[in-house]
Amino acid sequence: MIPSFPNKLPHSPIYKKAQEIFTLSRHISSYITDDLAVLREDGKEDPSIYFGGDIVQQSISLAPEILKAESQTYAEEKHKYAASVTSLVNRLYKNCERLELANTNGKDFLPILRGEIKKFRKLQRNWMLTL
Repeated sequence: MIPSFPNKLPHSPIYKKAQEIFTLSRHISSYITDDLAVLREDGKEDPSIYFGGDIVQQSISLAPEILKAESQTYAEEKHKYAASVTSLVNRLYKNCERLELANTNGKDFLPILRGEIKKFRKLQRNWMLTL
């Protein structure tokens, strides 16, 4: 749903990058899930399948946390949400590394996502200084 104030839409580069990361992680996760959904020879599921969902959950949480940080008036609150963004990005990166070890064709796309996360981290450093 688009807010009724179109000029109030967030246009910060870090917010846009968070949206790009979410879109990319969602596509990668759906691709990987198809490969990992097949049961192993011993009848058990691949534990890596959960990392695909984790990257989506962590990436979907980035943009709201950025908005919360930018909307706060006090520095303490801004830094609390900024710390949450840092934690999400670190976990997202770690889960990408874990998925690269999985036996799936989709792992070829994970370096692209990790590259976008690195770009996000550069934006994040500047963004945190402006809070």
